[in-house]
Amino acid sequence: MTDTPFPADLRLSHDELATFLNQAFPAGARRLLGDLVTVKPGHVRMALDPDADMLRPGGIVSGPAQMGLVDVAAYAVILAHIGPVAMAVTSTLSISFLRAAQARLIHADACLLKLGRRLATVDVRLWQDSEDRLIAQSTVGYALP
Repeated sequence: MTDTPFPADLRLSHDELATFLNQAFPAGARRLLGDLVTVKPGHVRMALDPDADMLRPGGIVSGPAQMGLVDVAAYAVILAHIGPVAMAVTSTLSISFLRAAQARLIHADACLLKLGRRLATVDVRLWQDSEDRLIAQSTVGYALP
């Protein structure tokens, strides 16, 4: 990602963003929402290692577990650019499940599409094993205070 319409200066570093996310969500829920991997202008990558509580019959990762990862990844990329704003809230979330998510590491790539004063739009893509073999794609809208 070399050319981005977003400022090169992030408002939160990787460590600052990880600390904020850990404080913003209850400890019991935080482990279900994925870990921050990388933060750069216009992009955040997170990863989720699903546990048995996230599986549905057939041993695949449930839709709600995937949607939680998508939502937190979108929140993270927005906060990386605007700073620690706890009251930024999801206003829309549309997801297409493209193939079954196996019970192994899931990656989430969140890319800012638009960052306005009151609204942000994020593209989030979930994948396993290879970035070009998506398991889900989502567009997430956030209302900013």
